[in-house]
Amino acid sequence: MAQYDDDKIIVYQSYRKEIGEFAVKNQYFGEAFSLERMTWIKPNFLWMMFRNGWGTKEGQEFVLAIHLKIDAFKKYLEDAVYSSYNERLGISREKWQNQVKDSSARLQWDPDHDPFGGKLERRAIQIGLRNDFIKTFAKEDIILIENISDFVQEQYQFVLNDDLDNLMIPEEKPLLFDDEDLNKKLRLK
Repeated sequence: MAQYDDDKIIVYQSYRKEIGEFAVKNQYFGEAFSLERMTWIKPNFLWMMFRNGWGTKEGQEFVLAIHLKIDAFKKYLEDAVYSSYNERLGISREKWQNQVKDSSARLQWDPDHDPFGGKLERRAIQIGLRNDFIKTFAKEDIILIENISDFVQEQYQFVLNDDLDNLMIPEEKPLLFDDEDLNKKLRLK
């Protein structure tokens, strides 16, 4: 599930204030943002809200909506290796370990969550980026970086008051690709 069109996809991340403010002001990630650590992007809004506690967790108060080039996102997925081994991958554990070592992207499916943080049966994807991909993600792959922290706090009040009729969340739809091999790899079909 994601908010996307033919040109872009919106992914979410949360940071401490200095990283978030720099990114919004300069429209790229720099200064305190580390290009040496893996960064995880999440195209599912409610999964991000579960992960960052609606922007209340320490060091995750600054919530960003990052508009990425859809082609870059697809490239991350094509290169991505599942973050944990499973026999359904159809390869040996050793081969998987070598792929993990060589890859600049990780792929992980986690339970999606409702606004209150309860687990849903549906899965949400997150993609970890490092090496070459974190460098292109930080600058070249970005169309727009938005600070949505105030919006998140406003919406969280509706959750706290059990007022889901007034809760506004991004309209997300299933993302499928024209590439059948990629859809199969992602277990979308």
